[in-house]
Amino acid sequence: MAKAKKTEAYSKEFLLDLYRTMVRIRSFEEHAAECFTKGMLAGNIHLSIGQEAAAAGAFAAIGPQDFFTSTHRGHGHAIARGGDPKLCMAELFGKKTGYCKGKGGSMHIADMAKMNHLGANGIVGAGQCISAGSALASKIMGDNSVTVGCFGDGSTNEGSFHESLNMAAAWKLPMVWFIENNCYGVSTEIHRVTNTPDIATRAAAYNVEYAVVDGTDPVAVYEAMTKAVEHARSGKGPYVVEAKVYRYQGHYCGDPAVYRPAEYMENALKNDAIEKLGKKLAAMGVKESELDKIKADAQQEMDEAVKFADESPYPDPSEVTDDMYTADNERCVAR
Repeated sequence: MAKAKKTEAYSKEFLLDLYRTMVRIRSFEEHAAECFTKGMLAGNIHLSIGQEAAAAGAFAAIGPQDFFTSTHRGHGHAIARGGDPKLCMAELFGKKTGYCKGKGGSMHIADMAKMNHLGANGIVGAGQCISAGSALASKIMGDNSVTVGCFGDGSTNEGSFHESLNMAAAWKLPMVWFIENNCYGVSTEIHRVTNTPDIATRAAAYNVEYAVVDGTDPVAVYEAMTKAVEHARSGKGPYVVEAKVYRYQGHYCGDPAVYRPAEYMENALKNDAIEKLGKKLAAMGVKESELDKIKADAQQEMDEAVKFADESPYPDPSEVTDDMYTADNERCVAR
């Protein structure tokens, strides 16, 4: 597993930005969980509590011109990319003010206009093909963009993983695949169904570069993703990064996760990314009051997001078929 440079090698401001992103993601997810428990939103939600460092580090390495796809556990990706928590929360609530006007919900947040977000996806592994297609579009159009495909360990046993990676390798597409490996595809421990200690090593079968990093260390993730993005942008083809993370909740909000051994959460809490980076920042001279203010600001921001979502209107039933299909997109094949 690749090791990061010492935290002290980075500026206090950069590390505080990573810390702030992680805290904001966790606060958003905790607010979403509370709203779900209270019955304030319909459907189900899949939370990324515990995986904040992976999203924060990865998206710090992605350029503004780059595209990305996400998953059913994708709220953190949107927040890390600069998404508006109010619009994200409104989408979870199914409100007209949400990113997809309330029609996508938790698993389908998308925003091409400001985030180059090609969409989260409720179908396991579906984003892999979309990210490869986007990378192909970038190569054809010569837009100097890289597409980052985010997905979990369970989806790497889908045929889409191997077919898309093979195509991307053969055509040297500017694509980076970011695997957040929390060891569980729903309730199945990944090593029961995969005969390799690390998932990213599968990339070697297609002669694709890869890295395996500690996903609780945002700096390690940032460094690996920076190298991967530079590799893909330079015309050398795809790159696979696997971040080892912990999923604090079960597969979905309310899943008691009794299928996991007790030591899983014991190790998870010992390696809590927010606490670890907070201690490192404190050792660098950051006052506890400054860290507390970051947490308080995030709490207030997400309180306001919930208020906005709760008070926003639902879409009118007459609009049910609006925005279901479009070809008015420069990356669209129908063009």
